[in-house]
Amino acid sequence: MAAIFTVDPRSGVPLYLQLIEQVKRAVALGTLGPGEQLPTVKALALDLTINPNTVARAYRDLEHDGVIDTSPGRGSFVRLDGSVGKSRRAVDDVARSVLGDAVREAKTLGLARERAAEIFGEQLDRWFPAGEKE
Repeated sequence: MAAIFTVDPRSGVPLYLQLIEQVKRAVALGTLGPGEQLPTVKALALDLTINPNTVARAYRDLEHDGVIDTSPGRGSFVRLDGSVGKSRRAVDDVARSVLGDAVREAKTLGLARERAAEIFGEQLDRWFPAGEKE
């Protein structure tokens, strides 16, 4: 299980946020299903060679967001209830993060707001052609 999670200390994104996004993405894509157990804090920290407090913080935030449930002595599991709504929210959270990164990169490149919006519109048209059913 831990092999599906990775962190990049050089990315500039805090490690716990990287973990949160990856868990939410896995839930949204169905890689992690309702009731599935996540690696223990200790096991994931060892696997990723990071501080266990970092993993614990990510798990706490995921529990607060309603993505996982943690039971002392049992572990952390993807929530069973409301999985469709939580999955939709997880998709939205991941999309928001990825699109935020793209906007930040566009600004770093010096693109004007109008040009960034134009390019975004072009990409929407490319990937979501008019008349395509969702």
